[in-house]
Amino acid sequence: MAIRLGDIAPDFSAQTTEGPINFHEWLGDSWGLLFSHPADYTPVCTTELGRTAQLKSEFEKRNVKVLAVSVDGLESHKGWMQDINETQNTTVNFPIIADEDRKVATLYDMIHPNANDTLTVRSVFVIGPDKKVKLTLTYPASTGRNFQEILRVIDSLQLTANYSIATPADWKEGDDVVVSPAIATEDIPAKFPKGHKVIKPYLRTTPQPNK
Repeated sequence: MAIRLGDIAPDFSAQTTEGPINFHEWLGDSWGLLFSHPADYTPVCTTELGRTAQLKSEFEKRNVKVLAVSVDGLESHKGWMQDINETQNTTVNFPIIADEDRKVATLYDMIHPNANDTLTVRSVFVIGPDKKVKLTLTYPASTGRNFQEILRVIDSLQLTANYSIATPADWKEGDDVVVSPAIATEDIPAKFPKGHKVIKPYLRTTPQPNK
């Protein structure tokens, strides 16, 4: 069954390269990034896991815990991690789930039979502290993920969770944001004292409120 935005992220227990975890308990009050990889010792995944490790401080700054999924076993993961560390000049610093029985992959609908009936696609789930799914992305196995985009979306999700705003196309941290249509134009100054611009009655912008 497909997982939709706003659904409670399915809970599970699993063995990982950092020991056994219960997913919801492991997340605690943090945001979570759960992302899958077709298999160990694959070239694109090697670059992705290396890039994720390099961005550890960026995820920590956003209170995001990272958890990878691959359908191979722990011993395979550990050997692959050595290759990742060597080739990507980093140290893998987050757990990788050993999902040999495809339990997590099936729970999160990560295997798309018309693409490949045994390997997972490149699924991405961002999960809030309330354990609800905030973002889903699906890439084909042939295309590596853009982790700057994933960080950008997390920035937007965290900002819009706290203010009555949305972020426009190509928005990045520090740019102006869009005021929610639910707020009357005459009420904007009280809520957003930094000023605002009325482009159309339904399109009002204001500086990023937490900057």
